[in-house]
Formats: sequence, structure tokens, C-alpha cells
Amino acid sequence: MCGAEEYRAGILHVDMDAFFAAVEQREHPEWRGKPVIVGAGPHERGVVSTASYEARKFGVHSAMPSREAYRLCPHGIFTPGNHSLYSKVSAQIFDIFYRFTPFVEGLSCDEAFLDVYGSYKLFGSAYEIGEKIRKAIREELQLTASVGVATNKFLAKLASDMNKPDGITEVPTHPREIQRFLAPLSVRSIFGVGGMLAKELVRIGIRTIGDLQNVPLPTLVSLLGENTAFHLHSLAFGLDEREVVNERIEKSISREYTFGVDETNVEVIRQILLELSSDVGQQLRAANKYATTVKMKLRWSDFKTITRQRTLPFAICDDFSIRDAALDLLMQQNLSNPVRLIGIGVSGLLDEPNPRSPQLTLFADPATERTEQTLKKERLSKTLDKLRSDVLDGGDIRLGISDTH
Repeated sequence: MCGAEEYRAGILHVDMDAFFAAVEQREHPEWRGKPVIVGAGPHERGVVSTASYEARKFGVHSAMPSREAYRLCPHGIFTPGNHSLYSKVSAQIFDIFYRFTPFVEGLSCDEAFLDVYGSYKLFGSAYEIGEKIRKAIREELQLTASVGVATNKFLAKLASDMNKPDGITEVPTHPREIQRFLAPLSVRSIFGVGGMLAKELVRIGIRTIGDLQNVPLPTLVSLLGENTAFHLHSLAFGLDEREVVNERIEKSISREYTFGVDETNVEVIRQILLELSSDVGQQLRAANKYATTVKMKLRWSDFKTITRQRTLPFAICDDFSIRDAALDLLMQQNLSNPVRLIGIGVSGLLDEPNPRSPQLTLFADPATERTEQTLKKERLSKTLDKLRSDVLDGGDIRLGISDTH
């Protein structure tokens, strides 16, 4: 017979509550308690990035067209947001996570999985650690987070959504109790079950996770195929063997801009690309990373989307190198068609500009080495960051570029 120790919870999913909007309400006390909508303007072609809980009461949600959000909530406060500030606050949140465990897997700027199995002796149970994290975020950053506590990632993420905002939910740890906990929930609660699959499950009489638990696996395989059946069957019983990936390195940094009217003026498109490039460079330096690849994204008026990328000869973090590569990629395209959206990003992120040893670079091609000119560009870019920061400290000034993610 298994003891209670075998079923300890040790995985947390921490999810900030309406993160961008909450930061805006913190920065603007007069906006607290009011519907705040971060994203494109109410009369712009673009989408909502984040809506405060006050705005959600009117049906506004992320990824909704901003014009629709305005129709639902015309008295809402629309703001393009301050993504440099959000990046800074995100870093502060993750610093809090790392106080409790080195095993942190960021899913985005405002949510992460934490493995705290090794932290019990220092900080108490997983539930107690979740409460301490929520308290630190509330007291130090004046923001709220919701936490799910469970034995694996699937259950923890499921739990973090159950008592939002500013809540904590712990899933039972014994397999039979987990099964009972999951049974009444909709099959849409299962990771990977989207609209089409949910309709198919309903068609065959499966509406809840309990319904799914009652279908023999061979029957599921015959109905849905082997891969989908095994995936659903495992999660229906709360089984998830994925580990928390201990990775602080971001995979990429990117920004996009949706034009209010499909744009044909090459100079306007070029100027927006330059602004996006500078913003990506600023985020790259704020993360203390160096990039080896620059990517450009274009969406035409017919919604056809293309991406182009360039691998750089050495890792960079300055605005000028990003802008040069981005413009080069842009000028290789036929811009006779109207442009709906443009984006720029960097990937292949490194902690150091040149991870190779000095011995290996002794006879390297000078064209692939960082030069004094490169260092000057980096110093100038960091000086511009400082100037931007000083200006922002003195007044709330934004670039006016809305994030369409």
C-alpha cells in the first residue's frame, strides 16, 4: 500500500492575472477598477492583447478585434501598452520564482511552471510555496497571480485557471481522487482539445472528462486514432510525464504591427520596420541576450503571410545590426502588394556574444568576429536605452506600436 509521501504535489503553475492590464492599472491609479484594454486602438485594425477583468465583464477578451472590443465596451480605456515596462516587471516576477527553486520553465512573460519538489525543507509544502510566491508578488509588485498546485504540469495548469483572479487551487494527489476531481470537468479542459476535436467528442457522446474515463482505450483508438486516443486517455486520468524544463533562455523576441489600412507606401512600411527593430533590440538588451538570427514577417492584404530570416556572422545585441538585416530582408521583397502586417524578431539567443574559446578564434575569419565598430554600436544602443528610460521615468511616453500577439 502506498503512503502519502508517494503522492506529494510538487509542480506549480503560476499565472499572472490580466498581466498587461494589471500593470497599466498599477501605473495609473485612476484606471483601477475601470475596464482597461491593452492592444490596438478602438478604431484601428488590430486586436486586444489583454483586457482587465472589468473589461471582461463586457465580453472583451484577448485576440478579439479592437473594433469589436470598442463596440462591446465603448467606455473602456484603450492603451497601446508599454512593453518595455512589461518586460521589466516580468523579469522581477521570474526573480521571485527563482528564490524558491532553480527549476522554472517560462511559458510566456507572465506564466511559468515551477518544480518545487526539492524545496520542501526550505520553504514548506508546495501549497505553502505557492502562497509565499503570491504574497511576494502582491507585496513587492502590487500585482496578483493565480497558482495551481499538483503532481504534474497538466493538472497544475488546469488548477491555476479555477480560482482566477488572485486564487490558489490544489489538486488531490492520490490517483483515485484525481480521477474524481477531473470527472465533472468539460473535455475542453484537456490540453489539446480545441473546437473541432471537442465537437467530434460530443458527437460520440463524450462531453465531460468522466465520460472519457468510461470509454475503453481500444474503443477510443478505433474512434479517434492511436495518437489522439492515448493522449486523451492519459490526461483524462491525470497522467502527465512531462518534466519542468529548467531553461532561463528565451527562444526568441519579436514585435509586430498591424496597419490601420493596408499600406502601400514603402517609406511608411520601412519606418515602422525600423521602430520595431529598435524595440526588439531594446528587449534583447533588457534580457541580457545576444541574437544570431534576424527574422522578418510580412502579411499581405489577402492574408498570405511570408517569413524571411538571416543568420548573422556573429551574435549581436545592437539596434543598428538588427535594423540593417531587417531592411535588407524587406528590400528583397516585391512591395507592390498592399501590406497588412509587418513583424521583426530575433532568435538563436545566447548569453555571451562569442561563446567560442580564444584558442578557437585565433585564426578565425575577421568577417565573423566582433569588431570595435560593433562594440561602439552596442554602447550607443545602451546609451539610447538609458535615455529612453530617463524619459519614461519623467513621463509616460510610448512609441505607439501596438502588440498584436
